[in-house]
Amino acid sequence: METDSDSINTPERGGHGLPPQRTEKHGSLGAPEVGHVPVLLKEAIDFLAVKRGGTYLDATVGLGGHSYEIARRLGAPGHLIGFDKDPAALEQARERLKPINSRSSLVVSEAAAERPTTSDQRPELDWPQITLIHGSFAEAGERVAPASLDGMMADLGVSSLQLNDSARGFSFQAEGPLDMRMNPVSGETAEQVVNHIDERELADVIYEFGEERRSRRIARAIVRSRPIRTTKQLVEVVSAAARSMKHERIHPATRTFQALRIFVNRELDDLKALLEAAPRVLKPGGRLVTISFHSLEDRIVKDALHDGAKQGWYRLLTKKPVTASEEEIDRNPRSRSAKMRAAEKI
Repeated sequence: METDSDSINTPERGGHGLPPQRTEKHGSLGAPEVGHVPVLLKEAIDFLAVKRGGTYLDATVGLGGHSYEIARRLGAPGHLIGFDKDPAALEQARERLKPINSRSSLVVSEAAAERPTTSDQRPELDWPQITLIHGSFAEAGERVAPASLDGMMADLGVSSLQLNDSARGFSFQAEGPLDMRMNPVSGETAEQVVNHIDERELADVIYEFGEERRSRRIARAIVRSRPIRTTKQLVEVVSAAARSMKHERIHPATRTFQALRIFVNRELDDLKALLEAAPRVLKPGGRLVTISFHSLEDRIVKDALHDGAKQGWYRLLTKKPVTASEEEIDRNPRSRSAKMRAAEKI
């Protein structure tokens, strides 16, 4: 997910890199030392403190990077539950989370997980049961049993799979349709938003979700340029209305694209619903780990954890957000804007 200081058009802005490819050369986490690695991977896994045989929720499976490391530690007695709105990401994650050296998979859909599985149907491998759910993590409170989780994490970054596909409309460096839906088969598209809501509401969306001070000017230019069908058209309109200032390090369309994506996908509402459910679905001693990439998300997480601590629900594990080391930033630029917070259920 994009940050406050960099454009959202590159995979570095997201938190869902490709999971480790299972090669012979491995780093400290059992992952190879080359290829894409999710941000703050070691720190997230350390704070999650995965217990063998436990039940864990990855609220944002993406391409399976954090899920893979959780699964490795759970072992055969464990259960990993994963949510993602994007069916394409889930399919890739399903393949990458299959047991090593086995054609048989313990990765099942939610419907399949409800059917009984006998021991002779399971391969003799130390790999957990994995249930992947196509849906928003906002549904966790309804679809996960109370006090059933030993831990849950949410890496709120946009998947590189989404950013790199121009047909999805997330990137403003590649021309494509104005879609921006994380679930491409459900909900209103960004094209419908920019062409149909009134100017004042559009300005409010750009200001509230993009923290864009020039929102009124941008909204006026968008309305006057309707219909707008592609990312390229929108970039041209916004860039003309809000030219970059000398001190700015970001593309003039960055905040508008961020705002539209957040609005289309109800990202902040979903995050609030997940954080509201967390104290109910975590066991005592269960841990919550979140990684956010812009101030709107981080503020919501911070307030929820501090309020939970005041209510006696949580023990805060991070007084201040954990950020990437200079070494990780050099190796993995997407980590620059990541902020991780963690708490333990009392």
